[in-house]
Amino acid sequence: MKDENICRKIVQELTKCSFKKLLEVGPGGGALTKYLIELPEINFKAVEVDHEKVIFLQKTYPVLKDKIIHQSFLDIAQPFDEPFTIVGNFPYNISTQILFKILEWNEMVQCVIGMFQKEVAQRVAAKEGNKVYGVTSVLVQAFFDVEYLFDVNENSFVPPPKVKSGVIKLLPRKEKLNIASKESFFKLVKTAFGQRRKTLRNACKNLFEENFLQDAIFNKRAEQLSVSDFAQLSFKMK
Repeated sequence: MKDENICRKIVQELTKCSFKKLLEVGPGGGALTKYLIELPEINFKAVEVDHEKVIFLQKTYPVLKDKIIHQSFLDIAQPFDEPFTIVGNFPYNISTQILFKILEWNEMVQCVIGMFQKEVAQRVAAKEGNKVYGVTSVLVQAFFDVEYLFDVNENSFVPPPKVKSGVIKLLPRKEKLNIASKESFFKLVKTAFGQRRKTLRNACKNLFEENFLQDAIFNKRAEQLSVSDFAQLSFKMK
């Protein structure tokens, strides 16, 4: 990331959130980090898997000496015992897995500002009826209000990637969604979208009693159901 304006925009969005503990995912060469370590009265940590980058960061920013977790984000334990915020230019090859990891910690996460490949960012923010609306959209939106903030041009990076990027913000839902359980909700959503061209009646027939499958909602396909539709259905499962 070479575009300082984009870095500052991300930090500006971040400072609209209220937090005392901050985790940066994938600091790399420190494009964002150099701004984040200047935020006052923040308990800051960064997680970086690349050994050379860890050495570089510790050498360039001595304040990071004991603040870098040298692991893959997907392998780390929860970084703080109290509520925390997450920021990062997320590695695109594992960005969906990163979101699922964040969902595991959803009760502790106050805010997420993340840069993703544009298609992924759009998918996370998509509403029902949109062709990119899918499993990730529903699962993330079940726990967070999603705001698509802005696009990031490929020329903001050196070397420029072959894809555009987008920055989104996640905040805990203002209206908590009532679901039967995380496990049943996840199973329902993944099953429904597993055969997204089929009606819910065909895609999810093993999850519900036969008589309930006659309900009109089962004439729809997964992409036509809202997050709250899925939530209500989770209580009706076998």
